[in-house]
Amino acid sequence: MPALPSLLFLVLGLHGTLLCPQSCDCPPGSGVVWCNQKDLVTIPFDIPHDTRVLYLDSNWITHVPNGAFYGLKQLRELHLADNLIENIGLGAFHGLGGGLRLLDLSGNRLQRVEFAPFALLPWVRLELYDNPWHCDCSLQKLIEALPLDGETVEDIVCVTTAWEEYAGKTLAHLLNTGVNFCLSQQRNTDLAMLLTMFCWFAMIITYVICYVRHNQAESRHHLEYLRSLPLPSQQPSPEEEGEDDTLSTIL
Repeated sequence: MPALPSLLFLVLGLHGTLLCPQSCDCPPGSGVVWCNQKDLVTIPFDIPHDTRVLYLDSNWITHVPNGAFYGLKQLRELHLADNLIENIGLGAFHGLGGGLRLLDLSGNRLQRVEFAPFALLPWVRLELYDNPWHCDCSLQKLIEALPLDGETVEDIVCVTTAWEEYAGKTLAHLLNTGVNFCLSQQRNTDLAMLLTMFCWFAMIITYVICYVRHNQAESRHHLEYLRSLPLPSQQPSPEEEGEDDTLSTIL
C-alpha cells in the first residue's frame, strides 16, 4: 500500500510526458512536436516538457507572450516561421534551459524587436529574414549582441528607417558602409533637445519683450498724468491766500 502513491505519481508523470497538444502530432520517443499548418492562433500551453524540436510554423500566431515556452528545458529548435507575429513579449523565452540553438522567426510581421527577449539565449541562431523591419538602434544592438552568421544578417532588409535613403537596403550593407543607427538616433535626440531649448528661449525672450513694453506703457501713462498736474509755483500759498482774503475784507 505505501508504494501505491509513488506508483500513481510515476504513472501520472509518464502520462504527462506523453501528452500532446490538440491538433498537434507527437511521435513517441522522438522529442519532436509537429504543430505546423494547424491554423493555430495562439501557442499551445500543454507542450510536452521533453520536447527537443517544436514546429509551430505556417499558422496564424500574432503574438509570443511571456512564458510561452516555460519549462521546455530540453528544447533545441523552435520554428515559428510564416506566422503573423508582430511582437514578442520581453519574457517570451523565459524558462528555457539555455540549450536553444535555432529560433526561426522568418516570414512574420516583425518591424521592431528588443534585445531583452533574447538576452538569455546567447548561443541561439536567429532566422529573421522576410520581415518588414524598421532598422533602428535596437535592431542594430540585437545583431551586434548575438552571434549571427553572415547569411542571417544579409537577409535582413530595412523596409523602413529614420532616413529614407537607407530604405530597401540590407542591414549588413548599411553597417558595413559605416552607418550607425544608434548615432543617428542620438543625433535626432540632440536635435529635438536643441529645438526644445530654442522654443523655451524664444518664449522667454517674448515674455521679456512683452514685460518691458508693458512697463514702458505704464511709465508713459504715469508720466503723462504727472505732466497734467499744475506746477507748485502756479498754486498760491496759504499765506498768500490769507492776505488776499484780508485785503478783500478791508476793501
